[in-house]
Amino acid sequence: MGRRTGIALAFAALALMLVASACSSGGTGLEAGERTVYMAAIEPKGTTSVDKEPFPTAPLPAGDGYGLEEPDADGNWVAETYRWLPGEVTVVQGDRVTLEFFGVNGASHPATLEGYGIDFEVKRGQVTRVEFTADRAGIFRFVCKVHQPAMTGTLVVLPA
Repeated sequence: MGRRTGIALAFAALALMLVASACSSGGTGLEAGERTVYMAAIEPKGTTSVDKEPFPTAPLPAGDGYGLEEPDADGNWVAETYRWLPGEVTVVQGDRVTLEFFGVNGASHPATLEGYGIDFEVKRGQVTRVEFTADRAGIFRFVCKVHQPAMTGTLVVLPA
């Protein structure tokens, strides 16, 4: 085992011990505060050509979350998907949360934060702010209603 790996494992073990200690003492030791998370609606694309890789023939899942552009006259084809970046947000119960979404790709992303009943829309070139208090612990999804199944993120609310 290399020195860096050993140090990383030691830090991981220390973190686990601290969390276990906090949990066994009746709390996580986490305090609520204000958190702003900067996010983006993105569309990663990969391009290749049929002389390097054959064009896929298997059907994609239903929805507009994944896409394939058939080979052009030169044999070039594209695979694409829509994503939230980052795809996971972690906050503490009681936090006053601001999710600040910036639309990079895709004209419109009508979305919802499940479990909180918050609907919002992210548009290209615009910032959409979603503000709420994370008043209950759990795991909740934020979902673009158009680009399923791929454009789904996770909000993790840790107990205070």
